[in-house]
Amino acid sequence: MTDKDNKGSMTVAEAGRKGGETVRNERGREFYETIGRKGGATVKAERGRAFYEEIGRKGGETVKAERGAKFYEEIGKKGGDRVKATRGPNFYEEIGRKGGQKVKKLIEEGKRAAREAAPAAPGNSGHEPSKG
Repeated sequence: MTDKDNKGSMTVAEAGRKGGETVRNERGREFYETIGRKGGATVKAERGRAFYEEIGRKGGETVKAERGAKFYEEIGKKGGDRVKATRGPNFYEEIGRKGGQKVKKLIEEGKRAAREAAPAAPGNSGHEPSKG
């Protein structure tokens, strides 16, 4: 074919891009969100949670191999700086306090459960260990 014969033709990539733009303009962003959720739910139902864990692990390994561990430090710092700028420095104090309170509560619940379970053990009156 000559250049004249190809005049006005598109590559597959150009046609796909044009089609995507048309759909976006006609149906909006919500359309893509909806079909993405439906597709994700279908994949989850067919392959299970383990599938997502596996592809996440593989993706993380690939990024680490390509960009190095330092990359994660950099994006972590950027994310932390963004949160600090958006929510303020007191945000970290708040979540730290809430986390500490949650841990304290969980420890107390664990100790209480252990105390309640101890007398229920066979041969244990909850006072002294048996001498054998």
